[in-house]
Amino acid sequence: MPLNHYVSLGNSGLRVSPFCLGAMTFGEDWSFGSGEAESKQVLDRYLELGGNFIDTANVYTKGHSEKIIGDHIGRTPSRRDRTVIATKFFGSMYSGDPNGGGASRKSLTAACEQSLRRLQTDYIDLYWMHCWDRFTPIEETMRALDDLVAAGKVRYIGFSDTPAWKVTQAQVTAKMRGWTPLIALQLEYSLLERTIEGELIPAASELGLGITPWSPLMSGMLTGKYTRENAATAKPTRGAFVSRAFTEEAFRVVDVLLSVAKQLGTTPARTALAWVQAQTGVTSTIIGARTVQQLDDNLGGLDVHLSAEHLKALEEVSRPKLNFPYDFVRNSAGFGHGGATVNGVTAPVNPLSPTSDAERY
Repeated sequence: MPLNHYVSLGNSGLRVSPFCLGAMTFGEDWSFGSGEAESKQVLDRYLELGGNFIDTANVYTKGHSEKIIGDHIGRTPSRRDRTVIATKFFGSMYSGDPNGGGASRKSLTAACEQSLRRLQTDYIDLYWMHCWDRFTPIEETMRALDDLVAAGKVRYIGFSDTPAWKVTQAQVTAKMRGWTPLIALQLEYSLLERTIEGELIPAASELGLGITPWSPLMSGMLTGKYTRENAATAKPTRGAFVSRAFTEEAFRVVDVLLSVAKQLGTTPARTALAWVQAQTGVTSTIIGARTVQQLDDNLGGLDVHLSAEHLKALEEVSRPKLNFPYDFVRNSAGFGHGGATVNGVTAPVNPLSPTSDAERY
């Protein structure tokens, strides 16, 4: 699938590329990432290939990420209008200020104005809540976001890193009150982090929300460059973000990933990205790149086609243990319609159910 085969994001009219360019590594202020010149080269390459979806946040590289995007895209109207720019609020840029971050009306309105200034634009295409603020009523957040949309400063809204029950509350509240609804969720999702399949993916499907996964390569763990053999001496650029995944369970997943990639004649990174993009509910996977070479390699994931056998092998080795009542519900067919076929699912007869009129009270 080419980068310019666009897809609708959730239940909206917003069309985005199947791979979104993550800009967390734009700027060297966090000791890792790309300088301004290289970041702009990555942007140019992505746009040249037809990409139109860029994701950043107010706190990425202390605001430098947004400024790089603003300097290179925001200040040029013709380029800006063809680009879907997404950024986030919640992270505080003012240490010690209780209102410096979060999702209150005061903090998110101020964050929006600051992001607009750094991005050198008068509107944000997609404004994400970076994380659920448990100290702010969700009604306050949703009404403040609706006001930003009404003012023309934001086009669409979404949530990142928020429990499914809170997402549901926010969406139902917005629709009942005629406020701007959410169109998407940004969630961590990879072969090594699949627990969103329990609650968040079904919620997104039910509520009409697209999913844009972040960290689909688990900060480089799924590129194949970390192995059992070098784990003890490896010094990942992102430190604990990667080394936390140096477990036997993770290396078993990497073993299968390497095998599938070899069978397909491609890289582990491309294979891992293809797996994420093939999952139910996923619209646009967020990929990061410090160099043009990394970007080109990751974009190759759009050309990888996993067979049913490959998908099965990767699914089985990475299958997570999900929270109750996921397994109970999944295995309840015999309990609810044992001996019958419903929507293509044939359930076994429940041995505890009555089998004759004489056994029924």
